[in-house]
Amino acid sequence: MPNYLTPEGAKTLADELNRLVATERPRVVTEVSDAAAQGDRSENAEYIYGKRRLREIDRRIRFLTKRLDGAVVVRQSEAPRDEVRFGALVELIDENGKVSVYRIVGPDEANPGEGRISFQSPLGKSLMKRRVGDTVTVHRPAGEIEVELRSIRYD
Repeated sequence: MPNYLTPEGAKTLADELNRLVATERPRVVTEVSDAAAQGDRSENAEYIYGKRRLREIDRRIRFLTKRLDGAVVVRQSEAPRDEVRFGALVELIDENGKVSVYRIVGPDEANPGEGRISFQSPLGKSLMKRRVGDTVTVHRPAGEIEVELRSIRYD
């Protein structure tokens, strides 16, 4: 399955990758080299921690490179404006009268606390291809809830 990203999400991942490659990794390599020069590596906490941090950075670099290589950047101009598609900003009202606003994004960009939900999440799946005024039932681990789609924007 392709890794769908918004243009902003692709930029965020690319920025992180560039920061790790250009700044973070070289800094940690220098720290590890300096720690190794101090002698006995078996009891050198700075060396041991540095090597662990270097492995974490390398793992993240591989992950980001793979995700970006397989990414499909979806531009909002390609989506119909009258229904929920990838990249839409939706306003919902639930059965208790609570209003929520979410951007529909890919799993790598999802952060519900910041109002970004994956199109693969229970709510995201329920909203895809819906129109303003539609009421949908969302099947979630905490139980079912009905939400009404109040607005759709692409900006």
